[in-house]
Amino acid sequence: MIEALAFYMFACTAVAAAVLVISAKNPVHSVLFLILTFFNAAGLFVLLGAEFLAMILVVVYVGAVAVLFMFVVMMLDINFVELRQGFLQYLPIGGLIGIVLLVELLVLVGGWTITADAARSAVAKAPAPEVTSNTHALGEIIYTQYIYLFQAAGLVLLVAMIGAIVLTHRHRDSVKKQNIGDQLARRAEEAVELQKVDIGKGI
Repeated sequence: MIEALAFYMFACTAVAAAVLVISAKNPVHSVLFLILTFFNAAGLFVLLGAEFLAMILVVVYVGAVAVLFMFVVMMLDINFVELRQGFLQYLPIGGLIGIVLLVELLVLVGGWTITADAARSAVAKAPAPEVTSNTHALGEIIYTQYIYLFQAAGLVLLVAMIGAIVLTHRHRDSVKKQNIGDQLARRAEEAVELQKVDIGKGI
């Protein structure tokens, strides 16, 4: 009962937060909802017994989101003075997300405590090899059975990264850029000018 309640709570919160990520007009709110989605997805991984994926999701993606948010703030030219003045506007929604995460963590910890016997019985019915850890088993599955899908996902992420760079690149006429073709076509006579200086007169 506790596991089903935790599952539905994590799943519903993740779906709702994902919808709010794309519907929120404020980029700060979108990032907060995205972090909430990642935490709920990590909770679902924990319920499935994939602790490694849950930790990777929290450590890698949530940490990457913080860096991504920094770049987004720089690219959107947000006025930091106005952002500091409107801090109290973000406080209620940030506190609400923090309370939701706290409640979910309490439910998850309570579920571990209550269903400890059930977890031991499930392990007894389907024992896993002691020499194979969760990370090792995951690596064997990804790099053997799903290697092509894994590489395809990497290519999709590469294309998405290149597309994001192309879309956010802005042409500025005031910025000096290097032209390799002109540099290679330049001759020594055009680059160096010899001056004969008389003694005691200078240039």
